[in-house]
Amino acid sequence: MLLVRKLSADLSLYRVSGFPASYRHAKILRHRALIGLGGNVGDVIRRFQHLQHYLKNAVDIQLLHTSPVLKNPPFGYHEQEDFLNAVVEVATNKSPKKLLKFLLHTEKHFGRRRSFANAPRTLDLDLIFFDKVKMQTPFLTLPHPHWSERESVIIPLQHLGLK
Repeated sequence: MLLVRKLSADLSLYRVSGFPASYRHAKILRHRALIGLGGNVGDVIRRFQHLQHYLKNAVDIQLLHTSPVLKNPPFGYHEQEDFLNAVVEVATNKSPKKLLKFLLHTEKHFGRRRSFANAPRTLDLDLIFFDKVKMQTPFLTLPHPHWSERESVIIPLQHLGLK
C-alpha cells in the first residue's frame, strides 16, 4: 500500500493496485450505482483486488471507477481492528433489488459471516446510490441511510475521480 495522505490521527488514504482506477467500456449499461466496500478481517486489500476482478467478470455489471482505500477506525463495536473502505461505481442492467441480492451473494462468496451488528467482517458491500432512486423497503433503503455521516463513504467518494 502506498500512503497518499494522512488525513488525521485516525484516517489515512492509500493507493493500491486497482484502487483508484477508471475503466472504459464500449457498451454502457443503463443504470449507475455506487457501492461501498469495507472489511477488517484478513488480507482486505487482496480481497478488494479479487472483488475488482469478480465485478469485471459479473453478468450485467461493468466496473467504471474505484476510489483510493481509506483506513479508518471502526464505529458501533469498537473492540476490533481498523477498517479499510473504498467505493466503486458500476453500470448495470439489474434492478436495485437484484443488485442488492447480487451484493449479498458476493459477500457470502468472499466469506462474510453475520454474527452481530457491526461485527468484524471479511467484506461488507453497501448499495449507497442507485441512479437517483429513492426507496424504502424492509430490506433496502436508497440512498443508503446515514451515508453522508460516514467518513468511510464521504472521503473515498470525494476521491472517486468521476468526470
